[in-house]
Amino acid sequence: MRILSFGTTGQLAIELARHRPGWAELTALGRDRADLTDPAACAAAVTAHRPALVINAAAYTAVDQAETDAATARTVNAESPGAMARAAAAIGAPILHVSTDYVFDGSSTRPWREDDPTGPLGVYGRTKLEGEGAIAAAGGDFVILRTAWVFSAHGRNFVKTMLRLGAERDTLSIVADQRGGPTPAADIAGALWTVADAFRAGRGRPGIFHYCGAPTVSWADFAEAVFAAAQLPRKPAIIRIATADYPTPATRPANSALDCARILAAYGIAQPDWRAGLRAVMTELETT
Repeated sequence: MRILSFGTTGQLAIELARHRPGWAELTALGRDRADLTDPAACAAAVTAHRPALVINAAAYTAVDQAETDAATARTVNAESPGAMARAAAAIGAPILHVSTDYVFDGSSTRPWREDDPTGPLGVYGRTKLEGEGAIAAAGGDFVILRTAWVFSAHGRNFVKTMLRLGAERDTLSIVADQRGGPTPAADIAGALWTVADAFRAGRGRPGIFHYCGAPTVSWADFAEAVFAAAQLPRKPAIIRIATADYPTPATRPANSALDCARILAAYGIAQPDWRAGLRAVMTELETT
């Protein structure tokens, strides 16, 4: 099956390539071949390659920077995915697209379900929600996979930031009143390949699905787990603070937990235990 994916250097793009199944003929396009700031170029790439399925593994993810760079965030997160989806629909190819917990306002006291009202708090979430709408309106089959708190041994993420800061400082102040499900990028890649395989077999079920790690924890809990798993000569003390004590340009959702029952029912994909993913990431970091 010929698969065209967008993104080559991000956490998810790297794991998609690493976990590619034998039946998939994958062509991954980086910025040099399909710049997401150019929607027409993204659409042209889909038309030229004529894949059986498209995966968009790229996005503008600089949450705080997006507050002052809204035009670029909107182009990358909304306009280009919409252009990809319309081009994919024209050739009858489903598109798999990764979205985010930031489409919600974080006010729920339970994990968010796919049909819950959205209410993004900032530019990043708004542009990702606009991208979801553009893909849904394109007219073809699509799967939008909302996820949260992505980490891996690659790129910039919370785990690597903690390890870097932990080697430099005796104490770290970490927010304890934001909760979510850390999600290994490798598991997201595996979920996407499972969905792609279902479409290959004629069993694909379009729609919006949630997928994140379990159990739900706070950022402070996650930091403590990182240091418990790390091989460091000295480990910092974690000071638990409130969101109000760590102001950022973009407001973060207080509750990022996602209800993942729908993807289990549709595709048999269960929530991953992020603790197992964390151990795998630590092993990779320690051996490279």
